[in-house]
Amino acid sequence: MATPQSDIDKRKQISVRGIAEVEDVTEIKKSFNRHLHYTLVKDRNVANSRDYYFALAHTVKDHLVSRWIRTQQHYYDKDPKRVYYLSLEYYMGRSLQNTMINLGINTSCDEAMYQIGLDIEELEEMEEDAGLGNGGLGRLAACFLDSMATLGMAAYGYGIRYEYGIFAQKIKNGEQHEEPDDWLRFGNPWEKARPEFMLPVNFYGRVENTPQGKKWVDTQVVFAMPYDNPIPGYQNNVVNTLRLWSAKSPIDFNLKFFNDGDYIQAVLDRNLAENITRVLYPNDNFFEGKELRLKQEYFMCAATLQDIIRRFKSSKFGSKEETRTDFELLPEKVAIQLNDTHPSLAIPELMRVLVDLEGLPWEKAWEITTRTCAYTNHTVLPEALERWPTSMLESILPRHMEIIYHINFLHLKEIEKRYPGNMDKLRHMSLIEEEGEKRVNMAHLSIIGSHAVNGVAAIHSEIIKKDIFKDFYELTPEKFQNKTNGITPRRWLLLCNPGLSDLICDKIGDQWPVHLDQLTKLKQWAKDPNFQRAVMKVKQENKLKLAQLLEKEYKVEINVASMFDIQVKRIHEYKRQLLNCLHIITLYNRIKKCPNAKFTPRTIMIGGKAAPGYYAAKKIIKLICAVGNVINNDPIVGDKLKVIYLENYRVTLAEKIMPAADLSEQISTAGTEASGTGNMKFMLNGALTIGTLDGANVEMAEEMGNENIFIFGMTVDEVEELKRTGYNAYDYYNAIPELKQVVDQIQNGFFSPGNPNEFTDLADILLKYDRFFSLADFAAYIKAQDHVSEVYQNQAKWAEMTIHNIASSGKFSSDRTISDYGHDIWGVEPNYEKLPAPHEPRD
Repeated sequence: MATPQSDIDKRKQISVRGIAEVEDVTEIKKSFNRHLHYTLVKDRNVANSRDYYFALAHTVKDHLVSRWIRTQQHYYDKDPKRVYYLSLEYYMGRSLQNTMINLGINTSCDEAMYQIGLDIEELEEMEEDAGLGNGGLGRLAACFLDSMATLGMAAYGYGIRYEYGIFAQKIKNGEQHEEPDDWLRFGNPWEKARPEFMLPVNFYGRVENTPQGKKWVDTQVVFAMPYDNPIPGYQNNVVNTLRLWSAKSPIDFNLKFFNDGDYIQAVLDRNLAENITRVLYPNDNFFEGKELRLKQEYFMCAATLQDIIRRFKSSKFGSKEETRTDFELLPEKVAIQLNDTHPSLAIPELMRVLVDLEGLPWEKAWEITTRTCAYTNHTVLPEALERWPTSMLESILPRHMEIIYHINFLHLKEIEKRYPGNMDKLRHMSLIEEEGEKRVNMAHLSIIGSHAVNGVAAIHSEIIKKDIFKDFYELTPEKFQNKTNGITPRRWLLLCNPGLSDLICDKIGDQWPVHLDQLTKLKQWAKDPNFQRAVMKVKQENKLKLAQLLEKEYKVEINVASMFDIQVKRIHEYKRQLLNCLHIITLYNRIKKCPNAKFTPRTIMIGGKAAPGYYAAKKIIKLICAVGNVINNDPIVGDKLKVIYLENYRVTLAEKIMPAADLSEQISTAGTEASGTGNMKFMLNGALTIGTLDGANVEMAEEMGNENIFIFGMTVDEVEELKRTGYNAYDYYNAIPELKQVVDQIQNGFFSPGNPNEFTDLADILLKYDRFFSLADFAAYIKAQDHVSEVYQNQAKWAEMTIHNIASSGKFSSDRTISDYGHDIWGVEPNYEKLPAPHEPRD
């Protein structure tokens, strides 16, 4: 980036990139040197790349601060309805480049660094990813924050400041090893600690009946320290806040020790309280009912609700005086969105605050709570649904357990009235599950405590209504909605794919980053050979860039003329990386059988992390690596086929992968992937999709037309039918010779000569215990893949399909998703007006 550019190249970086003004460049250089000197206390003789990164980050942050303060003042002046997005995960990635783009200063910063003699890309590479999420759910929250700021909504993200984010994945001898992600080791230049807003959170204790009502007493207190992170909108001078809580031990923690004189131990034990925010649980789509996780969930909800109510009561900027005391107004001024059930304790906590602390009658408090809260469901997998043991809740949150019992009592009275004598209904719809250990079903709590419940893709929202929450849908159909997920086009096109962005600007102007539906205008050039060539040239450049990175990293020679066939996502049986693996082995067998036959060369990349305790997922990684090892070292295969396991897949790696992909693998069993968002990133960057009719794939096919996507496999109805009639994997194994050969190779140690039994467990899963019917979809998958290879040979056809994919991505902007949430759930409309810049007078 910092190589000198010709005038033509500079002109090509039209207004989306912002023109570098001389004054800006001079100002940035001055600011950069000042921060190097005064903030980092270094000079050019001893400063290293990381120091330069921090100096640049602080320089860029200076441009944020006045906008940030102004935005918050603006919200206090106007007193709009505020949106509170509650999530236990925010998968943010890096902030530097995104901030420069959203502020419109990236060209100036680039030029300033170049004049100083630094390469801005090298500095950007110094930044640690903020990996405070596992996968889709956490990344969605990050895209939503970007869209809420860009749409000028008075929105606040609330979550936890984990000291250790998602683990770093190291692959050693084909096996995943986890290393702690100490992302704060060098400090975080973007956050601002706010100790003056520290709040107490209670645990344990007991409930006392008093004449004034219930009191929760004898609790253990932990403090919640807020850290604020700026969220800049796209070139509209709006900067919203992501507030992350960190656990702090109270000064008087464990004073009882002082009486024993064990002062040292008392101080050491302060760590116990602070462990609450130490580490992110690394499970995706899996519920692990651990006490520490329950504490994390409540800690976030309790601190956040105190903050929400403080802000509701005091309407003046920075004021702690209470001017609003009528809680009837809460639903008019506050919308709370629960990102899955992880923050569902906000419902009983809000009830506790309203009833016990503010003295409202139960009925009024319940009406206010339900009108304020809304719940987004993210999965239908039974093992992912949160069910907390009542014994654990009774111990850690005794008052909340009482409140949940009472909510359930009133709820079941309603059910009994509606369906007299129907014990099955009562059992199915209760918040308390009585079979085995008594548990609280948090999804049921979230549904009855909310005024809106949504799925995250049309097909998923239908499954919710017809299947897992059918009884609740029949009770209150008006609550249930769909809000198809989206991605922010700022990070996932403008930032990660500048070549394609410039090309689009040349054709349709520079408004598309905030109005992504304008991409449909590109359809008129889908058949234009010049535009096709330009699009494929950008793709080729992106492939070259990725290939250089991978060759350096993996010492594998990559054929950039091959099709880049990519599946990146968390490793899970339902996502069917195993099915992909069966195809890879099939291709290998075909090459070995007829080495001289015509063959479309592929470089197949698979990446993603497995939960540390998920045995099958880790075995799948090992199998892919073993298969790659055999294929990549077979001289007969040559450059026809290569298999690469992408280590440590994360946001920053995704930004490099998406622009370079030719084929996107979205092959989950129909009815299992709620939406998917990686599918949208690939589509926006001009990769073609091979996929099942699952999640958002269905709507992608609707938008672009079936002729521009490779759909295969069973539908949801066919999967249900197969479950009903009974699935026998051996029927397929015995009927399809290619499949039998592949499964036998896995089973008999062809890919693990040192340990013939290495992968028998995976063969057993495929043949005996496969809940996700990989073998039933094998034939259709192979047929679709053969079609993909055939089309790839016709580059003009492929380019045309690519352009149709890009041009049909408009619906999948998170701006559209957030507009829909605002309109249908929160009662907040987007505002496209720019706030005045810091140097301009306020309105």
